[in-house]
This record gives sequence, structure tokens and C-alpha cells, in this order.
Amino acid sequence: MRVSQRRIDRVMAFEALDSRGTPTVACVVTLSGGAEACAIVPSGASTGRHEAHERRDGGDRYAGRGTRDAVAAVNGEIAAKLYGHDAAEQDVVDAALRDLDGTPALSRLGANAVLAASVACALAAAQAARTPLWRLLDPDSAPLLPRPMVNVLSGGAHAGRAVDVQDVLVIPLAATTFAEAIEHAALVRTGAAAELRERGYGTALVADEGGLAAPLASNDEALEVGTRAIERAGIEAALALDVAATQLGDGDGYRLEREDRHLDGAAMVSLVADWARRYPLVSIEDPLGEDDWEAWRAITERLGTDVQLLGDDLFATSPERLAHGIAAGVANAVLVKPNQAGTLSGAREALELAQREGYATVLSARSGDTEDGWLADLAVGWRSGQIKVGSTQRSERTAKWNRLLRIEAEHPGVQLAPWKVAQPR
Repeated sequence: MRVSQRRIDRVMAFEALDSRGTPTVACVVTLSGGAEACAIVPSGASTGRHEAHERRDGGDRYAGRGTRDAVAAVNGEIAAKLYGHDAAEQDVVDAALRDLDGTPALSRLGANAVLAASVACALAAAQAARTPLWRLLDPDSAPLLPRPMVNVLSGGAHAGRAVDVQDVLVIPLAATTFAEAIEHAALVRTGAAAELRERGYGTALVADEGGLAAPLASNDEALEVGTRAIERAGIEAALALDVAATQLGDGDGYRLEREDRHLDGAAMVSLVADWARRYPLVSIEDPLGEDDWEAWRAITERLGTDVQLLGDDLFATSPERLAHGIAAGVANAVLVKPNQAGTLSGAREALELAQREGYATVLSARSGDTEDGWLADLAVGWRSGQIKVGSTQRSERTAKWNRLLRIEAEHPGVQLAPWKVAQPR
């Protein structure tokens, strides 16, 4: 398509709401040929200090979480900077946005402002090319659908600290299609609800990402419920665990409030290793804090050949932090969150570095997400192999699942990524 049809003609932003009812930034990009697209960016609850910085207004509106200043940045400086650029040149667009901001963490304009413009440009370019975003990102290969990691039970910052760990999830191992994988995950969630009822817990409360939330007696009980849920479902599946250990840090170790215990790094490694021994765990995310490199090395040496050790706060979708982790032999997988990087190009750079070095990659939504489905297209177009969106309930979660179901329906026989524990080079 002629470049003249892809020139950015108009950039307009407005304050929108995410799935928690918290303001976020929406951006509409219109191209000279008439193509137009809107992106609404997500926001996390358990955010690490190394990720790109959102811009919030402060003051009284929305308890200080308003985004009018970020919106003004898009409508002012960002719109002026992007006018006339070719929307299909994502690297050029994102470099212009980073240069305009001028700070390492995008703290001047705000990562929420920058990412909204970055994603909207990509979506508009796909509209102009009359092709899905995933195909624009990967024009030649047969699509590879990501294997889902699906939320079943929640605690931590996602569920009012119902338990200390943040999420217990299921990975459907036997599924051969994406549709079958989601069906298996739904069976496990139903089994978890039945197990909770039998234990005397209510199941009406739903956490931020659609998982079940119950004030369980211990973190072990959460893993027991997840294990029993798989047994009830009668399928071949395994558990994944998001410890979100950075949120448990208390200065000189980790505090498990639910169990009234304090652990140092070595004790935390032993606890998580014991969970991996006693429960069907194949993936553990952030078992240690974001800067606890020594303990991360210890758990990688102990579990790294058998369990996916997934760095979220540890790597913060940062190529620099990931390169440090690779050199140190830490973890074997990376969680990729575009809003941690602040631009699509930044997120893709981290993902491609991980893939070159033999690390598994998991594309992830956030706890405060939106009805947009572009994350699913990124997972296919970037061939991430895995995706973590939330549960099988709440429309901001099902929007991503439904997008992947549509891609599969439109391409009969498309491959679902196999499950394996990565062994970095």
C-alpha cells in the first residue's frame, strides 16, 4: 500500500476506564487514507519499580488516579510529534515517542500516554493494510496460537490478600486446539468452585482477573484446591503459580501474613521448592522479589530444569534487565507486558532477546485491563508460545480469548504451541 495512505493525520486521546473502574488512556489514530483505530491501554495493580511509569494526575479525582494530564500529553506533544509519520514504521514511531519523552522510564509524558499512541498506530496500520494485526506483524509464517495460562484462584493484590500468593492458574497440557484448551480451563475453574463450596467457602466473589477469591486458611490450601479442581475436571493439566513475591517483601525478607511467617530468601526458595514437589506445578512466576538476584539464582539451580521459572517484576519487560538475568543464569522464562515497556517496539525487543537465548515467553494482560483484543494479536504475531490473560470470566478477559478463538476458526488446522520447560542456551 502506498505510504501516502498510511501517514498519521490525526491523534486524539480521551480518558477511559479500565476493568477496575480506574481511569486509563485511550488513543484514536486516523491515517491520511481514512483508516482509523483506537487503543485503550491497561494498568497493573502489582507493579514493580523497574517498569515504565504511568502518569497520574493526583488530587481528588478518582483518588488521584485520573489521567487527564496523560491525555493532554497525547493531544498536545505526542500528536504534534507523530503527525506525518508512516504508521506502519513501528520502530520509527516508537523511537520518536521515546525521544520526545526523554526519560528512561517514560515518566515525563507517561507510559500510559506513550503506549496508547504506540498501539493505536499499529492498529491503524493494520486497518490501512486491510489485514489483521497479527498478520501485519508476521506476514509470512503460518499462525502459531499461544497455549493459555488461565487464572483459577486469586489472592495478593488481585483479591484483597485473600491468600498471600497472587494467583493459582491452570495450563491445559493435553489440549490440541485453542478451543479445547479454553474448554479445559473452564472445567478446572468450575471444579475449583465446587471444591471451595465443599470446604465451606463462598464462590460469589470474583477477583480482578476473573478468578475465584476466597479467604483460604493458607497458601497450601490454595494449591490443594487447584489440584483437586484438575482432578474433578478429569483432564490432563497442571498448575501455574504467581507468587508475586515483590509484594511480600518487608525489607529483609518476605512476610506471609496469612500464615504469620517471615522468611529470608533461602527459606523462600525452600518453601517454593517444596510446593513444586508436592503439587502439580509446572510454572512459577516471581517466586522471589524483583531485586533478590541471589535467591533467584538459587531457585533456578534447584528447579530450572523441571519447572518454568517466570520473571515478571524481575525483568519488567526490559531488555537490559533481561540481559543481566541471562548472564547471571537466572530464570528460564520472561513475562512480556507491553505497558511495562511503554511501547510495542520495546516489548518486542525484550521478547525477541528472550527467544534468541532460549527463554520461554509469555505475553500477559494486566489486572486492570480493557475490552481491547490486540494483546491476542501480539501473541500470535510475535509467536510468544504462551499467553496469560486472566480467567474464563469477565469480558475484558474473554475479549482476548474470543479473539484467539476467532483466529483459530478462520484458520482451520492452525497449530497450538506445545508445552515445554525452556532450557536457556
